[in-house]
Amino acid sequence: MTLEEKIVRKFQKEGWTLTTVESCTGGKVSAEIVNVPGASDVLMQGLVTYSNEAKMHYVGVSEETLAAHGAVSEETAREMCEGAVKMTGTDAAVSTTGIAGPGGGTAEKPVGLVYIGATLHGHTEIRKLNIDGDRKDVRNQACEEALKLLIAVME
Repeated sequence: MTLEEKIVRKFQKEGWTLTTVESCTGGKVSAEIVNVPGASDVLMQGLVTYSNEAKMHYVGVSEETLAAHGAVSEETAREMCEGAVKMTGTDAAVSTTGIAGPGGGTAEKPVGLVYIGATLHGHTEIRKLNIDGDRKDVRNQACEEALKLLIAVME
């Protein structure tokens, strides 16, 4: 069973609903979930909040968080997934924010730095990833790790 099948089946069984809120993965997490028949029972919406403005407007990431920590941070990943649940009323959300490259990296935040978050019924976990490879590799691995994190919070 694939990661996304495991998620959809568990969410169906429990009657839970899900929102994805993605930046660097650009909708890839929701696309993987949608590959599973029955995904419409659990996936309520997938948000691509690529800009800081979108993160603030759609999921309530604070301007202060973005100013103090940046879009690619543990704090932003947390506010993205927790804000998505608050704004949409779903049981769970998964978030991704990072630097896919090839540009945009700095010494403090290099290309391949990604933060993922997952929250379910008030329990949130955040993970920091340092992914090697090109833009496609970063996006693919971030998506896979986000699905794994969502499974971790639901078990």
